[in-house]
Amino acid sequence: MTSNSPSSSTQVAGALFIFAAPSGAGKTSLVNALLDATTGIEVSVSHTTRTPRPGEQDGTNYHFTDMETFQNMAAAGAFLEHARVFDNYYGTARANIEQRLAVGVDVILEIDWQGARQVREQFPDTVGVFILPPSRTVLEERLRNRGQDSDATIARRMRDAVQEMSHYMEFEYLVINDDFEAALDELRRIVLAHRLRTPAQAARHAALLDSLLV
Repeated sequence: MTSNSPSSSTQVAGALFIFAAPSGAGKTSLVNALLDATTGIEVSVSHTTRTPRPGEQDGTNYHFTDMETFQNMAAAGAFLEHARVFDNYYGTARANIEQRLAVGVDVILEIDWQGARQVREQFPDTVGVFILPPSRTVLEERLRNRGQDSDATIARRMRDAVQEMSHYMEFEYLVINDDFEAALDELRRIVLAHRLRTPAQAARHAALLDSLLV
């Protein structure tokens, strides 16, 4: 067997994906559809200090956490990343992410560009996907159709969206959510293509490669 063949004991590790988008771009709906259509991938449930919206459940949408608990976790280094967004704090717990990746599960983080920078410092191979709306008009319509925010809040979200969208070049992939099914198909192709990269396939099929290269 040649010296550069993979060992059969190589551990299959999952991939870490970051999906970022301005509020109202349809990221959460796309992620939920991707999870339904793709096996072996999960979304990380973040911690947040904001109050639950109607229909949201603790542990499913977010881990809703009081400010003191959140700050204690941050001080203890429990978060892979955390940031302040719209007067509330959001954070990704490190332990569960590392455990799921170690057993070969792909994990999606729904975070902003600030969090993405923090994660990349610790996981340089993270795959970044930025989702954009087809226009600012459509983005505002989607925010208003939620029926959850005041005019002042929507105006602030629109201002912040411009700043958020200016960081799209920091991500490996860019998806425009104009047609939902087309955008979903593009996301599925991104995940599949990453799974077919040589290092991942070599780890996944180590035994086969060992037998072929004897």
